[in-house]
Amino acid sequence: MADANDTIFARRLQRIEKRHRKLAHGYVRLKNVDGLLIPVPGRRLHRRSFPLAGLLMTLAALTAFKAFLLAYHGPIIYAGNLDILASGNAAERAGAWIMSADPLTRWLAGQFALLPTLW
Repeated sequence: MADANDTIFARRLQRIEKRHRKLAHGYVRLKNVDGLLIPVPGRRLHRRSFPLAGLLMTLAALTAFKAFLLAYHGPIIYAGNLDILASGNAAERAGAWIMSADPLTRWLAGQFALLPTLW
């Protein structure tokens, strides 16, 4: 009989510990009809280990910045500035590679160049 009580007690402890782990990640307070607040585990959103949305927003901002510079300076001056960067040290060569005009940047620069004519 002692073994049955031990297993029941162990299962009860597991349920309590599981509930405490869930409540540790956030809870929603619910009010019963009698006014008693009961903490209930809230839905936890899946979190990635790497902030993919932040990385994509950074890449989009960098591409928009490159397109703005390309539209502002023009392709000849922009290419000349990239050549100056490419002839520098390793960090400047890396910057020249990052700032090089890819097809998306060229297309965005064309769209930026059309903006003053639309006003």
